[in-house]
Amino acid sequence: MVGMTRTFRSRAYAVQLIDRRTGRVHRINGSPLELLTRRPDEAAIELLEGRDAAVWDTRIVPIERRGQ
Repeated sequence: MVGMTRTFRSRAYAVQLIDRRTGRVHRINGSPLELLTRRPDEAAIELLEGRDAAVWDTRIVPIERRGQ
């Protein structure tokens, strides 16, 4: 139970795939490609896997909890 409590208290992040040429979030069928996670470094690695680093980057945005 202690481990579960810590997981729920840790901060959540949105990780977005960014096109360096435009500075915009990459979209698929009009929807932004974005992962919600508590492990943003791992999500960024996953999004960039197999992509040209000269063209693609990621943006990590903390998600604020209500009441903060």
